[in-house]
Amino acid sequence: MPLTSDEIDRYARHLVLRDVGGPGQLKLKAARVLVVGAGGLGAPLIQYLAAAGVGTIGLVDDDTVSLSNLQRQVIHGTPDIGSPKVDSAARAVLRLNPHVTVEAHRLRLTPGNARELVRRYDIVAEGTDNFETRYTVSDACFNEKKPLVTAALGQFDGSLTIIKAHESGPDGAPNPTYRCLFPSPPPPGAIPTCAEAGVLGALAGVMGSLMAMEVVREIVGFGESLVGRLLMVDARSMRFDTIRYGWDETNPLNGRKTTGAA
Repeated sequence: MPLTSDEIDRYARHLVLRDVGGPGQLKLKAARVLVVGAGGLGAPLIQYLAAAGVGTIGLVDDDTVSLSNLQRQVIHGTPDIGSPKVDSAARAVLRLNPHVTVEAHRLRLTPGNARELVRRYDIVAEGTDNFETRYTVSDACFNEKKPLVTAALGQFDGSLTIIKAHESGPDGAPNPTYRCLFPSPPPPGAIPTCAEAGVLGALAGVMGSLMAMEVVREIVGFGESLVGRLLMVDARSMRFDTIRYGWDETNPLNGRKTTGAA
């Protein structure tokens, strides 16, 4: 479907970018992105995906807006306190860009529902605050052959990568899975929650915006992917570093015993 005159005006700054242009904007318009988590990372992520013109955004979250969220979850406002986060975020998207379709899923992603939900979208972006959901989402994306952009926040630090474990790298070796990067979750209580440790509000904005950048790059197809690279952000020293990680042949998704590789 071609861009309307309103969309041409709205996305004018994209259309003049050589690496995006009309073809890239049409890819964004046709794309279906599932965002898991409408909190600190999800808030800026959702806003920038909507502003960029992603045609359909699915929102997954089972929580409601609370006053303590508003220090960093900027898609929600004081009048939204008590509302489901997916509903509050959906209202914000439609205020920002009426050309975007929002599909709200007020639920917690589990091994029982993740694959059915993931398969309905082209790419998944996960920004939750618990390892259980991260493993569930990453496993579902592997099984459904969907790219996964995943990020995490600490008090003054954040990380970001993209997982395309259903594909192989240029050398023919399998791409790493999330379980190659984090083979097992930390023991319960080893990592304090956001409520216990705190988090710098603006850092959530930085990392969520970087997630949106990676989703847009994946859809349009420009630049160097973060597959096999973990971006580390240190807000105390304002340092951005990248570390490489690779396929672990013992991982349970595409390891040698699973794939039957020699």
